[in-house]
Amino acid sequence: MIAAIEGKVTNKEPTNVYIKTLSGVTYKIAVSLYCASEIENNDVTELKITQIIREDANLLFGFLDADEQRMFEQLIKLNGIGASTALAICSTLTPSAFAKVLVSSDTNALVKVPGIGLKSAKRILVELGEFVLQNNLSVSSQSQTEAKLALEALGFKSEKIKTVLFTCNGTTTQELIKEALSKLQ
Repeated sequence: MIAAIEGKVTNKEPTNVYIKTLSGVTYKIAVSLYCASEIENNDVTELKITQIIREDANLLFGFLDADEQRMFEQLIKLNGIGASTALAICSTLTPSAFAKVLVSSDTNALVKVPGIGLKSAKRILVELGEFVLQNNLSVSSQSQTEAKLALEALGFKSEKIKTVLFTCNGTTTQELIKEALSKLQ
């Protein structure tokens, strides 16, 4: 299994990049629009790879951001969501925006993605309600830490708390707890 590919970008399309490695092999890698906008021709770059091997194809999907890769991998596990639809979601919503959509149960934001209808949007919200970003969702401030501990004491799950606290705007412990409680219930 390929975990990452590093090399020179020889060609770039809106949703594909071609990377030539030092060994001389050029790989065609599907990427989201966000990822493609960060990559320039002739740049040396490393992409994290999700490889999908099918009977008729060996597909490579590349990501600069680990959260975007995790989001993609969670989406393709869902029944009825293929790699192209998952990549369309990654192209429409950043990982942090996706986490906020899940927390707020915003079906309208998901329906705007090409290939996602209301039924699929509802299924995504139900099945990925516990999606948590790895890099961007660290509880760092003292107020957030105290709010997280208080909410855990009330019986809420740690991962759900982190997701909700990420979307809260409060600055004090009390504000964060009040806002989080309204979103958790």
